[in-house]
Amino acid sequence: MLLDLSHIRQAETEVKRRLTPEDFAARDHAFRVVSPAELAMTVHKDSDRFRLVGTLETAIELGCSRCLEPFTVPVRAAFDLRYLPLTQAGHTGGDAEDEVEEDDLNASFYRDDAIDLAQLIEEQIYLALPMKPLCKPDCLGLCPQCGVNRNLETCSCQTVWEDPRLSGLKALITERKNDDA
Repeated sequence: MLLDLSHIRQAETEVKRRLTPEDFAARDHAFRVVSPAELAMTVHKDSDRFRLVGTLETAIELGCSRCLEPFTVPVRAAFDLRYLPLTQAGHTGGDAEDEVEEDDLNASFYRDDAIDLAQLIEEQIYLALPMKPLCKPDCLGLCPQCGVNRNLETCSCQTVWEDPRLSGLKALITERKNDDA
């Protein structure tokens, strides 16, 4: 879904868009969008420079880092993005080297008078993803021995692991305890 910048004539324009989960199905992600993505923003125009300030609301489905079960996470992200035309960033196609200004480092670029809103939404979702997604804070995860989900079932596997390289030292400790010295 594209935001056509050629139709924006005023200095500030309110834009609201709704993307369905099917709009994201064709792309490969670490998440799955499960509810419509509501995008509400104000587009500030300054000649050929644009600033998009707004919020994104949706829900995504992730796999838990411990038990691998899918769970839903609500996403509410606020953004403030600047867009410059691609030709302004020194990408003129020629061999001339243009100096990059400090303001250009914090900006994204658009071409053909359009901004891809699906890409903007995906970027905001990736920024909102938790570092270690957990279905619940006290998730027990999978048993390392048999692989059963310990949130749903209990297993009789021994979870204590002893390093076989230290077995020689363990034998010395038990011999020393039996020694009366």
